[in-house]
Amino acid sequence: MIDGIRFKVCGLTSLVDAEFVDRAGADYLGFILYPKSPRYVSVAQYSDLAKRLPTLRQTVAVMVEPSAADLAGAVAAGFSRYQIHFRADLPEEEIRSWSRTVGADRLWLAPRLPADMEVPSHLIPLADTFLLDTFHANQFGGSGVTGDWEKFARHQRSHPDKHWVLAGGLNPENIGEALRRSGARRIDVNSGVEVSPGLKDHAKIRALVVAIHRAVTA
Repeated sequence: MIDGIRFKVCGLTSLVDAEFVDRAGADYLGFILYPKSPRYVSVAQYSDLAKRLPTLRQTVAVMVEPSAADLAGAVAAGFSRYQIHFRADLPEEEIRSWSRTVGADRLWLAPRLPADMEVPSHLIPLADTFLLDTFHANQFGGSGVTGDWEKFARHQRSHPDKHWVLAGGLNPENIGEALRRSGARRIDVNSGVEVSPGLKDHAKIRALVVAIHRAVTA
């Protein structure tokens, strides 16, 4: 945590980066289990990495509309949280099944919401945490484009009993403005602190921490 702001670094693929992010103060370390992602790691790769990093902070399995078997495999690997991206029109019962499997307190729901769509009210009781990423018609997050910060602020005000995570194109240069305009207390960074997909830029991560501190204490 940096001055009251919790942050997650997503798309980790190596022990070196995971250790550095841990030392930098990240609250959550994200590992993408979605095979179509350029930052994909398998459950087996994650398990091997986790064994060699005993001081690991809370880990997040990032998945896209997982099958029951895939989600069970992630649970068996011992992740702390489960961030699931999905189409906004996915049948409600499938989403409820994720909540039952991992528990609402460990589930992060990340619906793919068009610009004019709010988080459906029936989803609110199913998870403790909601992640709002930039909408892209053909992919689930990871676009590197900033999103609608006012929309995020509106959701956070409407449901203050839930945790809200701001994602989408965040980097050391824009994080101050993003925090001011969104009111976010939790953020998710990925491509904005990379050299290339899956390879983190340690200088950018340090700069992000400094930028968060300056934005909060200014």
